[in-house]
Amino acid sequence: MATEIKVPVLGESVSEATVARWMKAVGDAVGLDEPLVELETDKVTLEVNAPAAGTLQEIVADVDATVGVDALLGVIAEGAAPAKKAEPAAKPAEAKAEAAPAPAAKEAPKPAPAAAAAPAAAGTHEVKTLSPAVRKLVEDNNLDPAKIKPTGKDGRLVKGDVLAAIEAGTAKASASAPAGAAPAAAGPLPPRADDPREERVKMTRLRQSIARRLKEAQNTAAMLTTFNEVDMGAVMGLRSEYKDAFEKKHGVKLGFMSFFVKACVAALKELPAVNAEIYGDELIYKNYYDIGVAVGTPQGLVVPVLRDADDLSFAGVEQGIGDLGRKARDGKLTMKDMTGGTFTITNGGVYGSLMSTPILNPPQSGILGMHKIQDRPMVVNGKVEIRPMMYLAMSYDHRIIDGREAVTFLVRVKDALEDPRRLLIDM
Repeated sequence: MATEIKVPVLGESVSEATVARWMKAVGDAVGLDEPLVELETDKVTLEVNAPAAGTLQEIVADVDATVGVDALLGVIAEGAAPAKKAEPAAKPAEAKAEAAPAPAAKEAPKPAPAAAAAPAAAGTHEVKTLSPAVRKLVEDNNLDPAKIKPTGKDGRLVKGDVLAAIEAGTAKASASAPAGAAPAAAGPLPPRADDPREERVKMTRLRQSIARRLKEAQNTAAMLTTFNEVDMGAVMGLRSEYKDAFEKKHGVKLGFMSFFVKACVAALKELPAVNAEIYGDELIYKNYYDIGVAVGTPQGLVVPVLRDADDLSFAGVEQGIGDLGRKARDGKLTMKDMTGGTFTITNGGVYGSLMSTPILNPPQSGILGMHKIQDRPMVVNGKVEIRPMMYLAMSYDHRIIDGREAVTFLVRVKDALEDPRRLLIDM
């Protein structure tokens, strides 16, 4: 009995993934719930475990293949010994497949075109994910898989189908066929000559997703940015005074992010449109505060979500952000960590950015950009003083948030940071 390995539900708004790597080879013994294959989505990397114990009989989706939810990844032969059971299962199928075209070739040269006419009559068909062996045959012989009649389970091409097409001499790919077989590789771009001074690296699914989502945000939202500046002296003084006692009591350092998260939550409560989203022709106002915190990783920018930030203490915020940051750097973020945020904070200041215009994280309607703290001469009570200043940037969707609300939100954040006592008395 064989058990299929399928793509699990990937999470909210995620419909497909890329096969990053297989941890087992065909013929290897696998245990129940043992990690088999790693999938990379546009949000996280996740492992698919073996649904049964036995032997990995077939890998259907090879590395770099794009697969959708419930797509077939491979097959496990239950209760089989390692390689010896997997090979006989494949050989009879091969023998049958190879035997099929042979009589057609021996009887007469004319049946071959007839055999090719059947796929042609049916027209091109949707090509299921090709197994590594089938893909190699197709590519080596420059065939168009859409012109080969599939006989495998669920309409998949098997090795015998390709061998029959090779024997018949039909299904040769036209100049445009390879583009249909591999749209991601070809695309609309003209050929680019190789240059020894350049290096080509395929974009990861995460990087593709970042590019797509950021462009979608610009294309769909009426995005606008408003700026202000905040004197960070009060927050810095508070941190300096209590940082040692805070760390000793809570086991975590008192950083700037807890002040910003608390200030944003207070402002969001006053201005609910900033915490809302557009859904079709409806406005969804969210009476909870899940704050996304942008984190840079070697793989790209991710935005894990701090849940119910309004219920967390300063220590809870710092601990939560620290945990999410470690998980992001270690590649341990789950789909739950990445979905459902209502507002985002991004800190370009850690990289030295003095000012920027952050891009929305759809479907959210607002994002706050923090920047580098820099000493600047400021007029305070009629006198020029050197103060630690930070520029703040608030990007928002003008379709749902008016300018008055956006500016007021940013002023409320500024006021809370310049006088943190406001956060204690809910002012």
